[in-house]
Amino acid sequence: MQNLTELSANVTSPRNLSVIIKVCAVVPFFCIFLCCIVVMLHIFASHRQFLDSSRYILFASMLINDTVQLLFSLLLFVFVMGQVKFALIYCFPLLFISTATFQNTLLILATMSLERYVAIIYPLQCPPAWRSDRIWIIILSLWLLNCFSIIIEYSIGQHNSTVNIFLTPVVCRSAVVNSSPIQTFFKTVVNILCFAAVAVIILFTYVRILLQTRKLRQDRTSVSKAMNTVLLHGFQLLLCMLAFTIPITERLLVLQANWLIEDIAFFNYFCFILIPRFLSPLIYGFRDQSLRRYIWKIFLSPSNSVSEA
Repeated sequence: MQNLTELSANVTSPRNLSVIIKVCAVVPFFCIFLCCIVVMLHIFASHRQFLDSSRYILFASMLINDTVQLLFSLLLFVFVMGQVKFALIYCFPLLFISTATFQNTLLILATMSLERYVAIIYPLQCPPAWRSDRIWIIILSLWLLNCFSIIIEYSIGQHNSTVNIFLTPVVCRSAVVNSSPIQTFFKTVVNILCFAAVAVIILFTYVRILLQTRKLRQDRTSVSKAMNTVLLHGFQLLLCMLAFTIPITERLLVLQANWLIEDIAFFNYFCFILIPRFLSPLIYGFRDQSLRRYIWKIFLSPSNSVSEA
């Protein structure tokens, strides 16, 4: 009996060590990301000029959205790695918020590109919907649109009658909730349409700003910055699209390497979900001159920054 116990301990210990290493590799990234996000949000809340700009309000909403997305995806990752099982009724909110925030990032990128287009084309007479005191209506509409599509996705599936959503313990992953082929098809169509619409909007805004450059009587520097900002949104879109390469990498890793399922899941999450979401807002935030100036003040002289705030 003692030999069997020792044998089972020896068998399970490498897997437990692997899970611990993976979690320890992911959690520090999230902590660094969260620290940078808190600094940026503190700057937004402490300086009025950021709250009076629709551009920075949209960027702050993207920071909050990506933070929530990474937090819930990290929880799901830890639960899957540790094979933690709980009732399906508790799994729905985690997957719902994770999916909604993932899709919402794309719509926020499109909205930020449109905001730059409006700011350049209508510099003196901004449409009411794009003013800083009403931009929250657009942000709320994006959330409602995302939630509505996810509710439809969950409602059209054929649920297993043998599974009690209140009692049956499951490992919380998307395949458990979206097990129906029609759900997979609906989700694929929504993702394709969402990415296509965002790509068209970003391309449209960039081309329109480019064509209007000679007609505008504005400073060419501001127009050039707007074009670079729209290009950056296109780069952020490409980073988000990396998540859709996961099925391809899974197939390649299964065919070319004898990796465990847990190792494949960790590789995909770390490379195609965590790193792009980590880089996207940080690149945009540190690129902005006004925001970067306050960030350096906080990191280089935190005591002075606190006294100024």
